[in-house]
Amino acid sequence: MVTGGRRFSQAISEGDGISLIVTVRAPDEARRAEDDGAEALLVRSGAERQLHALRAATTLPILFHWNGERADLLDGADACVVEAGDRDREWLQEVHDALGDRFELALRIHHEDHLEAALENFDPELFVLAAPDEDDALEHVLELLPDVPAGKLAIAELPITGPEEVAELERAGVDAVIVGATNVSELVGDAPPTL
Repeated sequence: MVTGGRRFSQAISEGDGISLIVTVRAPDEARRAEDDGAEALLVRSGAERQLHALRAATTLPILFHWNGERADLLDGADACVVEAGDRDREWLQEVHDALGDRFELALRIHHEDHLEAALENFDPELFVLAAPDEDDALEHVLELLPDVPAGKLAIAELPITGPEEVAELERAGVDAVIVGATNVSELVGDAPPTL
């Protein structure tokens, strides 16, 4: 299957409702996620060799969780998650120079001060709001959300146990949520998400 030129940010901002980004490792998981109503896929660092097979298996945009891999090893990905942490402007600029011409960049944020620094130093369009631990993860992500400026896209990364959490994230204004491959059908049922 040949993919279209769909950008990652377009995929998660189109339509009504919150988008599901499904973590996958293999082509069969990618096909199943697409059939179950996912809007995009997440591939973790270490699985970059699977990108070509995943790209051939699905039309969904692929978000890659970058951990320093060379850009030429990431063919097949549309966007990269970059751990922002307390990185300075110089480091973010180096990452942008290495990846920004080929991929959309989503800065992964754990703390409010990191979000503020990312906005001040780099002003990305995409943010992955992550909880540092599983305790009160939903509340943590919801506390970070108001600091994401209007017009930016917010992706939640936290353990999801059911559709109620997805619905709460959507009501709060989160654009997308990262879920495991086994969670998709229970979160969307028989149709794509319209929560």
